[in-house]
Amino acid sequence: MKSLITPTVLFSPMSIKATPLASNLFSLASKSNLFSKTQNPISSSPLKRIMISLKPSNFLIQTRCVHSKSSLSTSSGEIHVIVGPMSAGKTTTLLHRVQAEIINGRNVAIIKSNKDNRYGLDSVATHDGVKLPCCALPNLSSFRQKFGQDAYDQLDVIGIDEAQFFEDLYDFCREVADHDGKTVIVAGLDGDYPRRSFGSVLDIIPLADSVTKLSAWCEICGKRAFFTLRKTEETQTELIGGADVYMPVCRQHYDSGQVAVEAARMVLGSQKVQCSSCM
Repeated sequence: MKSLITPTVLFSPMSIKATPLASNLFSLASKSNLFSKTQNPISSSPLKRIMISLKPSNFLIQTRCVHSKSSLSTSSGEIHVIVGPMSAGKTTTLLHRVQAEIINGRNVAIIKSNKDNRYGLDSVATHDGVKLPCCALPNLSSFRQKFGQDAYDQLDVIGIDEAQFFEDLYDFCREVADHDGKTVIVAGLDGDYPRRSFGSVLDIIPLADSVTKLSAWCEICGKRAFFTLRKTEETQTELIGGADVYMPVCRQHYDSGQVAVEAARMVLGSQKVQCSSCM
């Protein structure tokens, strides 16, 4: 037994309020309906809303005794990957699985890229506003130092949201699962708006124990949507945005939508040239 003194946030099933590692964060009441055998796992089991306060007073340094673990775990790690287009429920599915792990008595931490600040940097949020605290980082290799070695040793599960923004995703997942024996749950886009591989998400498929491919609903016809259409004229791969920038579409409307978007870009481009020549 040893005492840990750290202000690091970690999820544990022992308490009901958001506090640092020393007092654990919260417990979730029921396992029922977390997962269903329907085609889309988010359709019939809404997330339980959790109110979490992240006031400075919650980050006071406190202590508690925990069983120490070796940094070289003897347990077998796992890697689970969740992919799909925009608005497919990737974050919702990730948080479902995180909730299930917490209910099962496992210690969990969530990481997201600090590039995505749409809902703030201190939480992972679904499109309907459900939030859980997280650690926002520029890269995954800094997580162990940021979190603290003692706190890291106590972790059983690490969730990663918006995984396409982490260039070191492959090395991190392999190290954490193969060497440290922890479970990693990864959620991210598998393709960018031109339908090319996005970041390193597809690179970890050979490492994965399971892969879940989610679909959304086409915003034009209502059919199942597997692709993300960018509605604006920007062409860079990384462009943070929501429904104002992207929309999920089916194959038919991806093709026709790309034609419409390209035509609009050409019109806008010609207008800019005409305006500049008039000056």
